[in-house]
Amino acid sequence: MYREISKLLLYSSLGEDSILLRMGEIWRDWETGKSDRADLTRRIYQQVKRILDVATKYGFNTNLWHNYLTFVLVTNENSFTLTAERVGAGDGSVNHFAKNDFAAFMELFRFDFGPLERDLGIDCFTTLCHYRALVKQEKNYYRSVSERVQELSLRLAAAKDVEEFFTLVTEFYRAYGVGMFGLNRAFRIQSEGSGVAFLPINNTDKILLSDLIGYELQKKELVANTEAFVQGRPANNVLLYGDAGTGKSSSVKALINEYYDSGLRMIEIYKHQFRYLSAVIAAIKSRNYRFIIYIDDLSFEENEVEYKFLKAVIEGGVETRPDNILIYATSNRRHLIKEMWQDRDDMEYQGELHRSDTLEEKLSLSARFGVTINFNAPNRQQYYDIVKGLAERQLRTDLSEEELLRLANRWEIRHGGISGRTAQQFINYLAGKAPESGGK
Repeated sequence: MYREISKLLLYSSLGEDSILLRMGEIWRDWETGKSDRADLTRRIYQQVKRILDVATKYGFNTNLWHNYLTFVLVTNENSFTLTAERVGAGDGSVNHFAKNDFAAFMELFRFDFGPLERDLGIDCFTTLCHYRALVKQEKNYYRSVSERVQELSLRLAAAKDVEEFFTLVTEFYRAYGVGMFGLNRAFRIQSEGSGVAFLPINNTDKILLSDLIGYELQKKELVANTEAFVQGRPANNVLLYGDAGTGKSSSVKALINEYYDSGLRMIEIYKHQFRYLSAVIAAIKSRNYRFIIYIDDLSFEENEVEYKFLKAVIEGGVETRPDNILIYATSNRRHLIKEMWQDRDDMEYQGELHRSDTLEEKLSLSARFGVTINFNAPNRQQYYDIVKGLAERQLRTDLSEEELLRLANRWEIRHGGISGRTAQQFINYLAGKAPESGGK
């Protein structure tokens, strides 16, 4: 195994604590007699546990060794994989080195752990290669990663030669990309040194636009802009504003499920992270995806200045905003800024000579969004339509329509008024009741 790993060139940057590197060192020490049996067994168990941890996180099954090797292949960002993501395999000289690496991976796929297991009296690798995973809830693992990796793993294990292996891997890069961006829909960020780290969100909402009842004109406008974006045509930043609970955030989240296969990805950023926007854009501007930077519940109080970071990114300075990035934001405020009466009075002195100039600077932020979509609270009839639609989809009940709407009226009076969110909460309440109380 150590010999196979040492042949890697393009894929040699595995990380100092890579499971694969540690396994190679263990195999080398076993072959050379450098370590005793107890030490080798201990070290093997450490790496087997790490493979099990990866398998649990990503929902791998059947042959965890093959799954792990495939995971290494699809997450290793190097000059070859990033180029293949953007333009495909091509016919450059780098393919010669890639095929040498793939030949080494093929040997690893077919590696025989039998001699080591028999010598040490263990069977952990045999178990890994014939694994039956416990059934897990989807929200507890990265399902999209699991499905892609396991499908490719089976095909790579069956590849008859290096040429077929090469084709399978490069076609995967071109179709899905490489690294976490290729395998996940949505991300959050955290600061890391002088840059940012992207954290995949494994339990994204599965909602589709068709699940949202009403607001057809608003959804149509949102879809038109997003489809232009994913198809590489000019598109605008979007501000969805209006009353709380009307489906603004749900509409944006639904886009990821609608257009993930078209290369759309989403990065959720909070207001206190706006200073990292430039670092985020620098990290994703050359990737072969379309990114929506998503800001939920965007608004600014009187003394907050974070809006300047966002304004600079949207408007652009010397460097223009890349074509593969848009900003979608939701807000309860049309102009995003909490406006005070004193902001309107140029004559009032409170540390600034002309407060309305500051107000204009703040209000100009909303004008940077080329598309603004208003989500008003529904009227009572629209509220009834939402309740009836949700009940038909999600609820089994013997309640008559009259009784359902009577209870819906009572619910909204006690729970914040008429909105799509109130309607959904009411349906959740009915669905959670005991059968004899109205649910089935």
